[in-house]
Amino acid sequence: MTKLTRELVDPVLVAAFEGWNDAGEAASLALEHLAKEWDAQELCALTPDDYYDFQVTRPRLAVSEGLVGRVEWPTTSVRVASPPGAGRDVVLMTGPEPNMRWRSYAADLLSVARELGVRRAVMLGSLLSDSPHTRPVPVTGMASPVELGSRAGLEPSTYSGATGIVGVMHEAFSGAGIDTVSLWAAVPHYVSQPPCPKAALALLAWVEDVLEVKVPLGELPEEAVSWEAGVDELTAEDEDIAAYVRGLEEAKDTAELPEASGDAIAREFERYLRRHDDD
Repeated sequence: MTKLTRELVDPVLVAAFEGWNDAGEAASLALEHLAKEWDAQELCALTPDDYYDFQVTRPRLAVSEGLVGRVEWPTTSVRVASPPGAGRDVVLMTGPEPNMRWRSYAADLLSVARELGVRRAVMLGSLLSDSPHTRPVPVTGMASPVELGSRAGLEPSTYSGATGIVGVMHEAFSGAGIDTVSLWAAVPHYVSQPPCPKAALALLAWVEDVLEVKVPLGELPEEAVSWEAGVDELTAEDEDIAAYVRGLEEAKDTAELPEASGDAIAREFERYLRRHDDD
């Protein structure tokens, strides 16, 4: 690992992984947005040979004007950022989901986090769902301890079944005594092609809540509006899909009507106040 020139201040970790855990590439988009906005600096990367099958997750070759450039190997990188005014550092982990040795992979990343002094971690994921694109993106998740998710107002996940590296990482970090939250954004299955900025935006709102760090949104809100408008146009061209979306909207509105006030409204108001504190 690259030698740090200073001790990190109350560091928190945010991680996202490409592949199975990343429907619409929403999770990795959110992570890369943080890295860009906070000018994250590269700290270290895992040795790719240990965790990737290069016939499955292939390296990339850059060719420019007929000249062969550098081969880019799939790996997991660790970067560090210091958000302005946050009073704390953020460690960003991202890379393709590994093809093998998941337990060793999680242990290696846990070792890096411990060395950096991380005491809270947020794992980002996105999944395909029957949620309509015209409504707010649902975000569910799990927290260890449970009270951490309850305080943030996170709707607990009821999923049991096959998991990806996000679930494995959550277990490894929480088992090591690190407060851990997994956040999953629901991407409409009928428009799952990446990118999905609206789902990335929903994840970032929860990152703000859990980490208590203001997140600059940049152009993501405008991109989310354009994405939704584009999907509107596509669904309007097919009456069967349009009817299907209307059915999803009715089901969503009916299910959420009793919850359309109270905690949800208070949470959105708190986000509004936090975002305008520095204006």
